[in-house]
Amino acid sequence: MPTLFTFVSRLLGGDVHHAEDIVQETLLRCWLKYGTADRDMLRPWLFTVARNLVMDAHRRNRNRPTEIEIDQKSLADLAETGSDDVVLTSMTVKVAVRSLSPTHREVIYRTYFLQKTDEEVALDLDIPKGTVKSRRFYGLRALRLVLEEHNLGPSMSLASEGVGAKV
Repeated sequence: MPTLFTFVSRLLGGDVHHAEDIVQETLLRCWLKYGTADRDMLRPWLFTVARNLVMDAHRRNRNRPTEIEIDQKSLADLAETGSDDVVLTSMTVKVAVRSLSPTHREVIYRTYFLQKTDEEVALDLDIPKGTVKSRRFYGLRALRLVLEEHNLGPSMSLASEGVGAKV
């Protein structure tokens, strides 16, 4: 029905894809519910259903919380507004990661913070996959030693402090 599609498209400000969805839903509801009722009332009924679907979609989108994208600086600011223990742990982990050699730190960063696979890290750094595994192993071992010195070793779960679960 081109007339129904034009009507819905205007209600949606020209959003053709959303209008197609609304018209499809309207026709589906007509097929399922209207049945063999009075054919003279079919057109007004279709337009009313389509209008109601548009209003429902608008209300649903209006009540949904606004999605925002958080950059790394904002994330760091949010981390520092937590409780003292969390902030202290976060700072200790940062110091521990900085104490690693640049090669170990780079592999751990790409693997746990960027969540890349061994193959992706190897391609990024132009090194063999086995070297990636070795650097990750020795980097994590050094990281554990530093964290144990600050009483954040195996007894404390870093995952609960916001650090990757694999560390």
